[in-house]
Amino acid sequence: MSLLKPNTKTPFHIDFEWWKQNERDWHIFLRSLLCPEHQEAFSNVDEGQTIDWVDAETAEVKPVDGIQNTLMSHCALQPDFVSERTAMVEAVFRTFLVNGNSPMSAEDLSKRLHRPAETILRTLTGPRIYRGLRPYQASMPEPIAEAQD
Repeated sequence: MSLLKPNTKTPFHIDFEWWKQNERDWHIFLRSLLCPEHQEAFSNVDEGQTIDWVDAETAEVKPVDGIQNTLMSHCALQPDFVSERTAMVEAVFRTFLVNGNSPMSAEDLSKRLHRPAETILRTLTGPRIYRGLRPYQASMPEPIAEAQD
């Protein structure tokens, strides 16, 4: 984790792993965001059921949470998923769902949500972490050990 203080250009994302480890009801909350059609479709599906997902850029197949995938690929794209009346944290969280959880800065979020970047930054960098909204840390590749002769 970086020791640099985030600013309005620092990218953020939903850290689903952090959220799953720190919030017991994360799955119930995601389920509540499904559109009515998918709430019905997933009513008898167990929590944590995975599906195979293909990354469009790398063609890599990854197991992903079925509800999370459906929420991000369909329900979050509905026109009324984020509105001007949506509370700040909720609007930021939903915006990440809409964009497939691609990292965005407070400035990027400000342009989408029509709210001040500084206010968004203060909300995201306060003492409490909301719904896994954290600074994005690009994973560093493992160093390659030199072969010993």
